[in-house]
Amino acid sequence: MKIKWAVMVVALATFCGSSSAEASNYCGAAGYNCCPTAACQPSCCYTACKVERQTCYKTVYETVYEQEEYTCHKTVYDRQVEERQETCYKTVMEQHERDCTYTTCRPVFETSQVERRYTVCKPVWETSYKQCNYTVRRPVWETSECERTYTVCRPVWETTEKECRRTVMKRVVETVNRERCYTVRKPVTTYRTVTKQTGCWKTEQVYVPGPVQRRCVTDECGCPRVCMVQCPGHYTCKRVWCPQTVQCQVPCTTYKCEVVRQSCPVQVCRYVPETVVEKVPVRTCRMVREQRTCKVPVRTCRWVCETKTRQVPVRTCKMVREERVCTVPVRTCKMVTETHVKKVPYCVAKKVPYTRTFQVCKMVPRQVAETRTRCVARCVPRKVAYEVCRMVPTTVCPTNCNSGCSTCDGGCSSCGGGCADGNCGVSGAPQTHETEKPAPEPAPEPEAEPEAAPNPGAEA
Repeated sequence: MKIKWAVMVVALATFCGSSSAEASNYCGAAGYNCCPTAACQPSCCYTACKVERQTCYKTVYETVYEQEEYTCHKTVYDRQVEERQETCYKTVMEQHERDCTYTTCRPVFETSQVERRYTVCKPVWETSYKQCNYTVRRPVWETSECERTYTVCRPVWETTEKECRRTVMKRVVETVNRERCYTVRKPVTTYRTVTKQTGCWKTEQVYVPGPVQRRCVTDECGCPRVCMVQCPGHYTCKRVWCPQTVQCQVPCTTYKCEVVRQSCPVQVCRYVPETVVEKVPVRTCRMVREQRTCKVPVRTCRWVCETKTRQVPVRTCKMVREERVCTVPVRTCKMVTETHVKKVPYCVAKKVPYTRTFQVCKMVPRQVAETRTRCVARCVPRKVAYEVCRMVPTTVCPTNCNSGCSTCDGGCSSCGGGCADGNCGVSGAPQTHETEKPAPEPAPEPEAEPEAAPNPGAEA
């Protein structure tokens, strides 16, 4: 269907683009503009296409969103805490003792004497004398005197005075008033109301029912039977505590910090530099050289050789083997087995019940109404105008031009020669298609197939 409408649009555009009705044949390839003026006048009736416009309406559906309030319910969870008690068991370790028998080995040492034979080598020393000659050198000392000249340095001491300047720090003490701040805590007494729980004991009489006992009674038929009989009760006195709330004023003392300023004299010590000049005695030593002569005894040694003889003892050692016997103490160890009994402590685990109170948090649901706003889609129909162009065939018959070119718009060059534009004497001659073209608008849509109304529920 779209291809069919596209072909019609191309044909309409080609027809409107030609300059004359005659030029529309053969898609404008055969035109009369190139013919001479005498050949422009038609000789018989011909069929021309006339453009007719028709205004049509189509229904267009638009989607409009409207706000709508609605009430919904949502679940809100409230937190509640409740106390529960549970019985737990804890493990208590109890210590007991039991007899344990064990065996030990005790060492017993015994000492015995054992004879042991061994061989020793005893040294035997023998002394013999041997004659030995040797040469010795004996020193012979001779003493003589010799003069010797030497130079000595004698010290000469001189004392001079020298000025010495030094800077000392002199202490200067001044008294200055300085402000001192300290904090004092002052008591402030206020009274506050305290709720005090008091009460008193009251004596009340309480009826105590008697015990239920089994008794043998005789029924209406005279048969004995056992039944439960309630014994008469009695009244007892019971002390009951009656609480009472009393409000009293309790003094409360607090300490408030307060800053106190006090001016007090303070001695300030400072040091001032001062230059002191002193005369210091300086002792200098000067060395003076002197020559002296002295006699030095010189002792010389001269060696004299002498031959001497002496007896040199020579000691030789000879080893003699000798067998000996000795008594050696031998200590032996013997293990003696002993049985002992001792108390061994052991622990026994025992489960002890106790009650524990804990809090359980649970969420309680409740429904809360809430107003919300939502957008609701609604389809609104609307009429839209559009134009449809149709080509209507029209039959045109020419008339003879005998009395001039009075009917021509542009005039004639000569009456018998026809009209210059080729439209002389033609009643209802077709105009150029430029004047018959509609205003440029988008291509029309077929009226037979209107658009389907959208589904509001699908868009929503």
